[in-house]
Amino acid sequence: MAGEGRIVSLNVSQGGVPKRPVIEARVTRLGLEGDRQAHPDVHGGPERALCLFSAEVIAALQAEGHPIAPGTTGENVTIAGLDWAELAPGTRWRLGAEVEIEITRPTTPCKTIAGSFADGDFNRIHHARYPGWSRVYARVLREGVVRAGDPVTRVEAERG
Repeated sequence: MAGEGRIVSLNVSQGGVPKRPVIEARVTRLGLEGDRQAHPDVHGGPERALCLFSAEVIAALQAEGHPIAPGTTGENVTIAGLDWAELAPGTRWRLGAEVEIEITRPTTPCKTIAGSFADGDFNRIHHARYPGWSRVYARVLREGVVRAGDPVTRVEAERG
């Protein structure tokens, strides 16, 4: 079973990147309140309500010389302290005391995040080319409020 992680940054924007940090946010079935997507036909919706990324992956990319930081690639929730491979499609996670999510799939990067990469190669975090380096999408199973610093823990799916 995975260890416990923590939320290091919650990120919102009125569309596009970078998303800027907020201390807390209400999470609804459609994502973080106060956050908008520039292209809702491509981003957002119930199956892509949240976009999550690893603080450790961001740090590794920074060490490669990329000008990436939490929120610059459009993720809503930046998490530290977890083995990123554990956030696989179908796994469920609790954010803070209230929110529960299920990972739906890896994201596909696009040119709008090219500024986060020294050479503009946004495909540096493409799941097919670099497994384990991608952001992931999640659906919201239980709404609530989350805060930077809140724990992130894996929950087992209920059997019916």
